[in-house]
Amino acid sequence: MQVLVAEDDLTSRAVLQAIISRWGFEVIAVADGRQAWEQLRKRHGPRLAVLDWMMPGLDGVEVCRKVRALAHPDPPFIILLTARRNKDDIVEGLKAGANDYIIKPYYNEELQARLGVGQRVVSLQRALRDRVKQLEDALAHVRTLQGILPICSYCHKIRNDKESWERLESYIVQHSEAKFTHGICPECMKKQLAELEK
Repeated sequence: MQVLVAEDDLTSRAVLQAIISRWGFEVIAVADGRQAWEQLRKRHGPRLAVLDWMMPGLDGVEVCRKVRALAHPDPPFIILLTARRNKDDIVEGLKAGANDYIIKPYYNEELQARLGVGQRVVSLQRALRDRVKQLEDALAHVRTLQGILPICSYCHKIRNDKESWERLESYIVQHSEAKFTHGICPECMKKQLAELEK
């Protein structure tokens, strides 16, 4: 899974990139908030992010706000990483849209654990989104054969949504997974034989 690391200090960025890569993540490292925003706004951008609070261009909190305003169907899990330890700062960061908050200096094991939580949350979000899509598709499929079907009393053709008439079999094949095979019922068989004997 890709992890975006946004840190303006070159040494800190290199350390974070090396550590997180060692844990098996693919790291995209950027030096400021504008570059972080460009990565996170992509449709298939990183779904995990570690953002420093204080960065040039846009700070981490501004990036969080912009990302959350997107209403992305697959939102990233964002961890703010900062030396700010005041409770008001933590509240501000979380209200801006950060999912988690780590205070510098951080412990590597804590960062790894929090990235693991983020990875699980992202995976659950994806699974839930996929399940909702499956249910919506199933509901749409069920709806296609519900309601009143106008059918001709004589030839048994059905009036479709385009106001034209089509054979019953064609309509059912188009709107369900049913397949037809043709035969002749005993009643029709008697009628046909009677006709032939005349």
